[in-house]
Amino acid sequence: MRGEEPWATGDPLGEALHFLRMSGTFYCRSELTAPWGLHLPPEPEAMWFHVVNTGRCWLDVDGDEPRQLQPGDFALVPHGEGHLLLGEPGTPAERVDELEYDYAGDRYAILRYGGGGTPTSVVCGTVRLGHPAARSLVALLPRTIVIDGAPGSPSPEAEWMYSTLRLIAAEGRRLRPGGEAVITRLSDILVIQAIRSWLADEAVGQAGWLGALRDPRIGRAMSLVHRDPAHRWSVASLAREVAMSRSAFAARFTELAGEPVMRYVTRWRMQVALDCLRNDDAQVAALASRLGYESEAAFSRAFKRTHGIAPGAARRACA
Repeated sequence: MRGEEPWATGDPLGEALHFLRMSGTFYCRSELTAPWGLHLPPEPEAMWFHVVNTGRCWLDVDGDEPRQLQPGDFALVPHGEGHLLLGEPGTPAERVDELEYDYAGDRYAILRYGGGGTPTSVVCGTVRLGHPAARSLVALLPRTIVIDGAPGSPSPEAEWMYSTLRLIAAEGRRLRPGGEAVITRLSDILVIQAIRSWLADEAVGQAGWLGALRDPRIGRAMSLVHRDPAHRWSVASLAREVAMSRSAFAARFTELAGEPVMRYVTRWRMQVALDCLRNDDAQVAALASRLGYESEAAFSRAFKRTHGIAPGAARRACA
């Protein structure tokens, strides 16, 4: 019998949020003085975030209207696109990876930069998401999400975020023992909360992958595949699990998810396989068996159809 996690019963969307487990790549407290401008280059498969502690700045993501960020604001660039942080619009921007930092730990640094004028303090960072459920969710997000961190909002969630942002600011002003761990963990939580706030919009997620997850029966079937991709799923077996006829289930799944059931199952398995090859140093033969394939050859064919390269080549590319 397949084991079930307590968070994975009856809430497929909540299960997808559970998979938003992040690994911090880099966190930086930026002490900036006018005039200043920062060019943050693209970070594939990562998300940029910025927390304004003091002062004001402008977030400029190519193709979007520049947005001014106030103290307490939290900005998320979910797709890792290159963008600008500017003290004032039009200020020349230096690439952040070409500036000098004071490193306070393996994943935390302090940047002091600018012309000596009005100060601004920002905590910036990148986080990565590994699980395919997380990446499928992030793929649906807009190019930027900005959460107003100003106090006085009637929303309990906004007040909670403001308190968290204040704690990050306090830790960032004077990095005490354990401060790096506090900032990185609170930043991860803020990323999740920003995504939850976006999902709470009634106009969001009524179609496509999110809409399918929110459907009581189709979402349940998708969760079964997510939790146990190696099981020998078929259209008939998944239909039985959700108490639907085979034909009605197949039609409903394709309508909501945008692809047939078994194509989704295969694609999900191959996303899991890619994660394993990248992160677990898995052997191809063992991985094929783990994901329910009778032969390494069959697994390799499915992998190449999905990703365009052989499993071995994918593993070498990530080495």
